[in-house]
Amino acid sequence: MARGGQGLARVAVVVRAGAAPLWWLGVFAAGIGVLVPGLTGRRIGVLAGAALFIVTTAVVAYRRRRRYGALMRGTARAGKHDVLQDRAVTVRNWRRGHRWWLVGAFAAALGSAFAVPAAGGMLLAGAGAGLWLKSGWIGRRERAEEELLWVRVDWLAGGGGRPAGKAVKAYRSTGIAAGDAAPGGARRRADALV
Repeated sequence: MARGGQGLARVAVVVRAGAAPLWWLGVFAAGIGVLVPGLTGRRIGVLAGAALFIVTTAVVAYRRRRRYGALMRGTARAGKHDVLQDRAVTVRNWRRGHRWWLVGAFAAALGSAFAVPAAGGMLLAGAGAGLWLKSGWIGRRERAEEELLWVRVDWLAGGGGRPAGKAVKAYRSTGIAAGDAAPGGARRRADALV
């Protein structure tokens, strides 16, 4: 790392990193769960799962928005010696750091199908959808302010997550074209890099 510089990860990428695994594990667990009659029956299980999906999506999407907003208002400009972490590295770090949590959540969702079919899987999928919505909200703020938000890597939790955790003191910002991820944390299209 260059002298005086910090390793920085994109806030939206950290938020978005768990969305795809949670969504797909949830969809898969719900699909398998529908095949199991369960204690409550499929109809009640799917209805309960739909309610859990909606509630979980809303809770995850809106959780800690006040904290994110406060950190966004206190943004400092990134220095020329700061090292911007690639999107792929940030995603890989998050997924490696949370792999056992994901396995446990998937196993719990499958196991819950014997009681309430599909509900656990739909809850997981709702968490993934909520993370996508939250990263989209961050992306809209980034576009409006015409700056990308970054967080110091050493302030992230052990698994590479929690970009609004207690250890995070402030965000850094760069121009909208910095890094290899678009506002909101999605991959930047090849034509946008030119």
